[in-house]
Amino acid sequence: MNIQIIKTNSSNPDFQKLVIELDKILAFLDGEQHGFFAQFNKIDSIQHVLVAYVNNEAVGCGAIKQYEEGIAEIKRMYVDENYRGKGIAGAILVELENWARELNFSSCILETGYKQVRAVGLYKKSNYTIIPNYGQYKDVKESICFAKKLGC
Repeated sequence: MNIQIIKTNSSNPDFQKLVIELDKILAFLDGEQHGFFAQFNKIDSIQHVLVAYVNNEAVGCGAIKQYEEGIAEIKRMYVDENYRGKGIAGAILVELENWARELNFSSCILETGYKQVRAVGLYKKSNYTIIPNYGQYKDVKESICFAKKLGC
């Protein structure tokens, strides 16, 4: 399978379409908590977005934004369910890490939910370590936060 990953921003219509699908899934998984999480997942001004294509079809996405000096936060990771298990999420994650390095970030952080078992598995397999919940997720028991130092 030939995966093409492009750099773009949050105005990309394919990214916006994928995020709509992601939000439907998260609304189901988050249940009553979805409104809380959704407020932190706005995409209106994300400048560093990746979209993955297979046969010219947008099948996955991810983004980074500055959390604080030297730290990039990974956001909006998603792969269409018909394309999961094919290495696309891992490829997006590697490209996000590479882009973060290019932008002089020294580490990446992210938040996901305990119910997102595949995501948790991906981050552990990709050498992310569990950290105390940060920022707005500090006291949220449904959240699990990860970090990874970026080598040069």
